Amino acid sequence: MRNKILDYFRNAHGEYVSGQQISDDLHVSRTAIWKHIKVLKERGYVFESSTRKGYRLLHAPNLLTELEINSVLSTESFGHNIIYRETAPSTNAIAKEEARRGAPAGTIVVAEEQTGGRGRLQRAWFSPYAKGIWFSLILRPHFSPLEASKCTLLAAVALVRAFHTAGLTEAGIKWPNDLLVNRRKIVGILTEMDATMEEINYIVMGIGINTDVARVDLPEDLRDKATSFLLEGVRIPRKELLNLILMELETLYTEVEHNGFANILDEWRKYSVTLGRDINVITPGYTYSGKAIDIDSDGCLLVETDHGVERVLAGEVSIRYKDEATL
Repeated sequence: MRNKILDYFRNAHGEYVSGQQISDDLHVSRTAIWKHIKVLKERGYVFESSTRKGYRLLHAPNLLTELEINSVLSTESFGHNIIYRETAPSTNAIAKEEARRGAPAGTIVVAEEQTGGRGRLQRAWFSPYAKGIWFSLILRPHFSPLEASKCTLLAAVALVRAFHTAGLTEAGIKWPNDLLVNRRKIVGILTEMDATMEEINYIVMGIGINTDVARVDLPEDLRDKATSFLLEGVRIPRKELLNLILMELETLYTEVEHNGFANILDEWRKYSVTLGRDINVITPGYTYSGKAIDIDSDGCLLVETDHGVERVLAGEVSIRYKDEATL
């Protein structure tokens, strides 16, 4: 009901509506309406009231609350179960706990900020309050655990699709789990799994996106390495971008459940900023250089070196641009 009341005010476009009118149209008492408005005020919505005219909505907070997400959500199932935190150490940690408790596939855990966010190789992930989209998605796929690592590639393709729709057409994928814009990182993806040899219990897909991060917000050591929608001159409400992302994730996930990953891998190749580049590869006990030439059917990176083709299952890859340092 609270969402319906909020939608009612949004559709009024800042004009006054009477409590009696809302009561009649939504078939709830005026007392119930007043109670819902009180709760909305506590959550950051600003209303103006008039004895004769009723109420009007002056301001909606720039937050990814359940109310705000539901106001634009257009997926079949992804994002319909929302766990929201203003502050969380890590959305992945919460999502894994909720998955163990039986949270359904498509559940998302969203936080305005993370105090202990992390990426691959246990690196910290900068997650400032309300200046990005920091969320985790719970999946319960039916495909083999051997296929699970490709979910990171799926997520990257979904994000590029959504970004291009939002107007950030320069976004591309750096193997295995970063999105770059103009050589700077804008997204990190961390996929974690709980499985047996035979089946996947759940996958948690953690995604961090810099949306409203200004240059001054970035730590000194990230200013030449990171970017955001704001820094690239693209403005889109966070809730609308999240909806675009969830739509693309749901579309691709459904495709994979029915037809496998082949089409995802082909599309990943199209968006890659790694393939065709000279790179450095760091793996445990082994560092080498070469040219990224393809990914195989398992999503592993194929690198042409002086000694033949190396298959990179996991490791740190940096692109060697001719005009500047590696990224």
